[in-house]
Amino acid sequence: MRSAIVLFTRDLRVHDNAALSAASQQAERILPLFVLDDAVLRRFGAPSRVAFLLDALRDLDESFRSRGSSLVVRRGDTVAEVMRLARDVGADAVFLAEDVSAFARSRARRLRHAAVTGRMEVHELPGVTVVPPGDVVPTGGGDSFRVFTPYWNRWRVAPRRAILAPPKTLSSVAVDPVRLPALPELVDAPAVPGLPGGGESEGRRRLERWLREGLEAYADRRDDLAVDGTSGLSPYLHFGCLSPSEVEQRAAPLPGGEAFARQLCWRDFHHQLLGGHPSIAVEDFRPRGDAWRSDPDALTAWQEGQTGYPLVDAGMRQLRAAGTMHNRARLVTASFLTKHLYLDWRAGVDHFAAHLVDGDVANNVGNWQWVAGTGADTRPNRVFNPIRQAHRYDPEGVYVRRWVPELRGLEGGAAHEPWRAGRQRPAGYPDPIVDHDEAVERFRRGRGS
Repeated sequence: MRSAIVLFTRDLRVHDNAALSAASQQAERILPLFVLDDAVLRRFGAPSRVAFLLDALRDLDESFRSRGSSLVVRRGDTVAEVMRLARDVGADAVFLAEDVSAFARSRARRLRHAAVTGRMEVHELPGVTVVPPGDVVPTGGGDSFRVFTPYWNRWRVAPRRAILAPPKTLSSVAVDPVRLPALPELVDAPAVPGLPGGGESEGRRRLERWLREGLEAYADRRDDLAVDGTSGLSPYLHFGCLSPSEVEQRAAPLPGGEAFARQLCWRDFHHQLLGGHPSIAVEDFRPRGDAWRSDPDALTAWQEGQTGYPLVDAGMRQLRAAGTMHNRARLVTASFLTKHLYLDWRAGVDHFAAHLVDGDVANNVGNWQWVAGTGADTRPNRVFNPIRQAHRYDPEGVYVRRWVPELRGLEGGAAHEPWRAGRQRPAGYPDPIVDHDEAVERFRRGRGS
């Protein structure tokens, strides 16, 4: 094979990149390509996520330049740009990572169809998950597991592929790489200040620090809102700046590694679920007959962190201010929207997608449906009590006061129930927009239970 295009999508790295490795072994010359697809930017172009992406592309280009190549960036329809470059350079094949979303699968189908006309081979290789979605299937038939625990039991013993070393040198096709656009050219809003830097180099630095300093205490600290004992690696995994296979294989044997590997398994679980049921991105996976309410004012209060429930408001304000949210807070805020306010989970999916740096279709949809009780949860009617959750996981109110400054005058756990503070009750902070017990009862009536 004389020359090949390596199409980067959600695998923005040179370490353990199966598509890059295969192309560099099979082709005399390669053309590393990333396409800024307007269809993706319109749907998933949150400013903070695009800023992270641009960081990752700059870092990837530096990695290629150190190996004698450079990243080619184009803007437009991905398939059209691949085929245009293939004609220009006489490429014999295109290599890319497999993915599971409806958009990614449609893109791959269109690429295969166009490649037939262009007499070009298309090679899709694993790399977005630890275990490829089709490698762990139910014994009794079906294309995906519907419950996590059986999946975890099979996943943990599934064969692992060998981790691939990055190519030391690359012989590249000479093409004008085109200037990488600035953020304002792609989105019409600024990124959240203070975001973590994107890219493989930063991701690998964070991984090393996490394995050395954070992993061992993960099981004990992962739900502690005040200290945030999580890895912070999710955006690097979403964009493929880190290989999930490498992360899992390095972490699993270490103290604390099994609890962390279980979270990577959840990520794979959601990917195999979306791969087997693409419609769950917009439809209930397990319909419960919900009569979702329409209440724009309540939705706005939730989005802006003005519900009167401090833990909910802290999580929603962290989302807006930092482009992320602690995982425990994600559970509580999602439960509040769908169970207390009884508003459609799709509104939550859209809001999270508009702000999260790590906004991943499979994880976002899978987690929202799990919390809403329309997904893979075996206890669909569970409700996270925001007051109990706050006292349990933020007993001194540190997390709440960090993100809700109106409550900084309340000491300790008093910050979780400001309506009980009497004359110390902070001015300007709203009353709870719903009563907990009444809201739970309304949810149960709406579900017909």
